[in-house]
Amino acid sequence: MKTKVLFTAALAGLCLLAADAIQPIKAKLGVWEITATTQMSGMPQASAAPSIPDDKLAQLPPAQRAQIEAMMKQRAGGGAPRTTVRQTCVTQEKLDKGAFSDEKSSCQRTISKSTPKSFEMHEVCTDTDGSQHTADAKYDVTGENSMKGSVKVAATRAGRTMNMNMDLTGKWLSSDCSTIKQ
Repeated sequence: MKTKVLFTAALAGLCLLAADAIQPIKAKLGVWEITATTQMSGMPQASAAPSIPDDKLAQLPPAQRAQIEAMMKQRAGGGAPRTTVRQTCVTQEKLDKGAFSDEKSSCQRTISKSTPKSFEMHEVCTDTDGSQHTADAKYDVTGENSMKGSVKVAATRAGRTMNMNMDLTGKWLSSDCSTIKQ
C-alpha cells in the first residue's frame, strides 16, 4: 500500500462525514504531523526483489549476502515495523466535507462510533478484479494538540492474504499550512 493512502487513513481520524448521527472529531485546523508505525505480513513473494540463485548468493561477501537476505525477508513480510512521518494540512473544508466523501461504490462502511473525541469504523471493499480488503480503524483525540489511532487491514488477492497493522500518533504543529505541499 502506498504511504499516501496510509496517511489518508490517518487523516480520516481528523476529518469525518457531517451526517445525521455522526459527530465529526473536533480537531485544530492547520498542520498535523502523523507518525505511522506499520507492520505487514503475508506479502506476496512477487512484490519482493527478484530471487537470487543460491550459488550466486554464495559468491557474495558475507556482509553483502546478509544484507540482501534481510532485504528479501523484509519485503516478503518478515521485516521489522516501519515508521513513517508525514505532515498534512487539516482545513475546515476537509472537516466539513469529510475524509470519506470519495467513497468507492464497491466499499461498504459501518461507522460504529463517532463523537468529537473518538471514531471507529469498519470497511469492506471488493474490486472488479475480485480482490477484497477489510479495514478496522479507530482514532481518539487525546488532547488539544494530539491524537492516536490504529488501523488493521486484511487484503486478499489471487488467494493470498496480506495483513497490515498500523499504529498512529498525531500532533498539531501550526495553524499555517503554507509550508505543506498538497
